[in-house]
Amino acid sequence: MNYTRFFEGPALPAMLDFDLLIVMGGPMSVNDEATLPWLRTEKRFIRDAIERGVALLGVCLGAQLIASALGARVYQSPHKEIGWFPIEATSHAGGSFCFPETCTVFHWHGETFDLPSGAVRLAKSAVCENQAYQIGERVIGLQFHLEITPESARTIVDNCGDELIPGLYIQTEDEILGVQSSAYTEINTLMGEVLSYMIGR
Repeated sequence: MNYTRFFEGPALPAMLDFDLLIVMGGPMSVNDEATLPWLRTEKRFIRDAIERGVALLGVCLGAQLIASALGARVYQSPHKEIGWFPIEATSHAGGSFCFPETCTVFHWHGETFDLPSGAVRLAKSAVCENQAYQIGERVIGLQFHLEITPESARTIVDNCGDELIPGLYIQTEDEILGVQSSAYTEINTLMGEVLSYMIGR
């Protein structure tokens, strides 16, 4: 397993050097290309991976980057969604990944996106109509975080706690960090199911 920090300007791996590409989150917007020019490089890399049929999972900013790379609009959501909130699966054609009918997952985002052309919506929430989507058999975008752990949740709160201002869909630090350990187990298990599905395609 290798990782690339685009903001450090590293050389990118060759497409033939990996079987699965995971694009993770970050505090920036996909629209910050003027101040963060490496975003253009990342979007080109994403487009190239999709064109070559590489299995690709986007998480939060990663899902927004995939959408933007394919020409979809990414914009401010009516409400920030920070904390543990439910999503619900949407009906779609057979063969795509199926989420549980409802489940509570971890969110930390203030932007949303239109679905890229050809994408199938997999899940939605009260705040965002497009919480998860799939393109073909090998590309999935998740607006939420299934990979979160107690340690990484603590790190996000420590580094981005200034965003925890009162809001309809913004929990307090205590609410975010005070969930039962089973909440992490459930979403981590679901992430394993997503990855197993993608690797098996």
